[in-house]
Amino acid sequence: MNIIPILHIEQFEKEIASAEIYSNVLSTHLVTNEHIIHTPHKHDFFLCVLFTKGTGIHEIDFDSYDVGPGSVFFLKPGQTHSWKFDDAPEGYIFFHTQDFYEFHFSNSKLSQFPFYFSQINSPFLRLSIEDTDAIAVRFKEINTEYYMQLPYKEQKIANLINLVYMDLARHYSAVANTRVISSVAYLQALETLEKTIEIHFKEEKSASFYASQLHISPKHLNRITKNTIDKTTTEVIMERVMLEAKRLIVHTDHSLSSISETLGYDDYAYFSKLFKMKSGMTPYDFKKKYSVGV
Repeated sequence: MNIIPILHIEQFEKEIASAEIYSNVLSTHLVTNEHIIHTPHKHDFFLCVLFTKGTGIHEIDFDSYDVGPGSVFFLKPGQTHSWKFDDAPEGYIFFHTQDFYEFHFSNSKLSQFPFYFSQINSPFLRLSIEDTDAIAVRFKEINTEYYMQLPYKEQKIANLINLVYMDLARHYSAVANTRVISSVAYLQALETLEKTIEIHFKEEKSASFYASQLHISPKHLNRITKNTIDKTTTEVIMERVMLEAKRLIVHTDHSLSSISETLGYDDYAYFSKLFKMKSGMTPYDFKKKYSVGV
């Protein structure tokens, strides 16, 4: 049984009860929703949070990031995360559905922004003090608008979010290790590949299968992944398989052999060897590590 809770927007704001958009001052958000956010969980929406004060650790899909003033995090639907704070955090948080954004910007997609483009790209950005102050003004305006009942409310919030994303994308592209890709066709193909992998990765592990789904040759698909994210198609597939393995090992009560079978490996010994090769430890050791909170 999978025990990772999947949270929905309407769980966070009973009075406004929007299923499309949410905003709050971070300190208030954390206190109000402490019963559902401090253990590992997923969302079915896109989340963006800015820290102006506080320190701690933010774990996203088994990668740990330091929290501090100027930290910005971007989460896509399905990612597992949890917080641990040393000092009381302050800042702003908002989240929204994909439909909310793409309804207001019908000719744009969230994947145009580097932090939402690919699972390979980091969900973390660190801003300078000056840039944090400037971005915080926009977050505050989103939050103020969210709690007011004025005409064109959703349209204004959507435009403010778009401005935030454009500003953050500029900072992200300037400091993050992202590749600048000129081919729109390659970007679209990579997005389609990741969506197709999401559907089939438990049963299909071969690059040739995904190439056939995209109606291109395996060689061309490999050229696309190497040019866009500097990985082979097989590496992209296996990274998704290993991420799911880690999620199931840590966040469910399934046996390790059952997890192996769920991911398409009937031979547990082979799965264990593969997992160790990719993660540096056996499934058992990985489970033991997280069960004691190391």
